[in-house]
Amino acid sequence: MKTFTAICFLALAAAASAYPGKGGKYTDRYDNINLDEVVGNRRLLIPYIKCILEQGKCSPEGRELKSHIREALENYCAKCTETQRQGTRRVIGHLINNEADYWNQLSAKYDPHHKFVAKYEKELRTVRA
Repeated sequence: MKTFTAICFLALAAAASAYPGKGGKYTDRYDNINLDEVVGNRRLLIPYIKCILEQGKCSPEGRELKSHIREALENYCAKCTETQRQGTRRVIGHLINNEADYWNQLSAKYDPHHKFVAKYEKELRTVRA
């Protein structure tokens, strides 16, 4: 189960855990992950967020994810496959709209000048009545 959750979260975060493959893209090895299951279960999601924030232990997959997040944010997921790009938007949208505290912490850590995350926030924030 630990390996499954690691793989799920890796796919969620812009395929940041993947190594660049042919054509400068990340591998598509994790493209078939059920993202709804991960974002819908905080027990799966939060440990990886804490790893990325350096507030908890990291699995090898979590360390790899952490090493690519900044690049994926700055380049607007340029090395992602289309599936990864859509998954990234899904996860970031979930964090923005449902895990604001963690989103703010992640933004502060990986984009302290708010140069890149503002674009995600503008596009993905849902208006609540």
